[in-house]
Amino acid sequence: MGSKLKLAGALAVGVVAGALATTQLQAIAQGVPHLQLRQFADVFALIKTDYVEPVSDSKLIDNAISGMVSGLDPHSQYFDAKSFKEFREATQGRFVGVGIEISMEDGLVKVVSPIEGSPAFKAGLKPGDLITRIDDTVVKGLTLDQAVKRMRGEPKTRVALSIYRKSENRSFTVTVVRDTIRVQSVRGRIVQPGYAWIRISQFQDQTVADFTRKAQELVQQSPGLKGLVLDLRNDPGGLLDGAVAISAAFLPPKSVVVTTNGQIAESKASYAADPKDYAGRGPDPLAGIPEVLKTVPVVVLVNEGTASASEIVSGALQDYKRATIMGSQTFGKGSVQTVRQLSADTAVKFTTALYYTPKGRSIQAQGIIPDVKVDDSLEGSQFAALRLREADLDKHLQGKNEVVDPAREAAREAARKKLEAQMESGAKPPEPPPEYGSDKDFQLQQALNFLQGKPVVTSKTQVERPPQKKDDDGATPAPDAKKPAAPPAAAPATKP
Repeated sequence: MGSKLKLAGALAVGVVAGALATTQLQAIAQGVPHLQLRQFADVFALIKTDYVEPVSDSKLIDNAISGMVSGLDPHSQYFDAKSFKEFREATQGRFVGVGIEISMEDGLVKVVSPIEGSPAFKAGLKPGDLITRIDDTVVKGLTLDQAVKRMRGEPKTRVALSIYRKSENRSFTVTVVRDTIRVQSVRGRIVQPGYAWIRISQFQDQTVADFTRKAQELVQQSPGLKGLVLDLRNDPGGLLDGAVAISAAFLPPKSVVVTTNGQIAESKASYAADPKDYAGRGPDPLAGIPEVLKTVPVVVLVNEGTASASEIVSGALQDYKRATIMGSQTFGKGSVQTVRQLSADTAVKFTTALYYTPKGRSIQAQGIIPDVKVDDSLEGSQFAALRLREADLDKHLQGKNEVVDPAREAAREAARKKLEAQMESGAKPPEPPPEYGSDKDFQLQQALNFLQGKPVVTSKTQVERPPQKKDDDGATPAPDAKKPAAPPAAAPATKP
């Protein structure tokens, strides 16, 4: 625990105990604004004495810390015991639940896919099944997050799911026993003779090892591999060392993958395609990776949901011209979050640095611009204008000259009004894009066309966001790279 966190802990205890004079002396000695601390103490005392019902000291302090941290930027957060447990489960790619990937359809929970080997898979749930009731709770009216929480629980406990299967026009109930689920963050298959597709949905503890195994499996199936599509669409990121390792699978040894720059010395770092930077003292998770990955033509599919670690991979492969980036401009989360524990069960996650590509490009609020812009479908990207990006988030870190893109804002407003008009008229809204990797995946088909030298249907509507401020020679300022710092942790997953 750093000295600043120790000081914060001492101040909190001092306020609760009423030892304001001692706290003020500590604050003055450390340069902390003591007048604001007096206000904090006054508000704390007022709530304790005058609020409509009693509030515990711990709740007030938790709320104060949470507000202090969350007010910094969209990605800084205070973890209480429950949220810290969920955060660690997501980083490890494990959680307790029934084991399904879900979405919402007509106010009901739709099964996108049961996770292979999970309780839901064994119970016979199928893609497209609609969950209408969870135990005694009607799903209609619940948010997706509320439904997830009801399906999660303790290992070996039971949950009853009422299912409507449209393909068979029947309803039935299944009782599923919750268990520990391991999320498969890597999928892949041979989509055409000589051409492979590998999808990474999130960068977790086991992602690199799973990627290595999947690559070996696909090369064995197709020894004369001619092309590879690396699918990072809607990949929210995760572990930095995972992003460095996946980049290393395609780049020459020792190539710089990403650099970071921040206020403290540990945040000024450079990460290369070197086991010491992505595996530390442990075994190399890329050991046995097929050599063909160093030379096979690669297309990386990205979209507005491609963020953080997946943007690092996209930017590195683009800078070295090792892959062609295809799709739409990415999310633009170019910041590093570090997790510091406050106790055995609580922690804070806060931003400590910014990411830069090997050529010194900042990812923050700009993202990666594809080499080839391709829409979700032949009709265009009907929902793209509604998707949030980093630049849309309140309190996001921004460049000094960042401006609002009028064209994109106009496109978003027009798309929103169109969808609202469709809903009000009773017309069926546009169909969501098909499952990634399926035969109906338009962007995947364009990637295969590109690899095979066939015509590609490019976008005629995508609007590029304005770049961040650049220095006098036209390049985004790069950091002073030094010794690597500890990688940040992943964002929580939401699978029940």
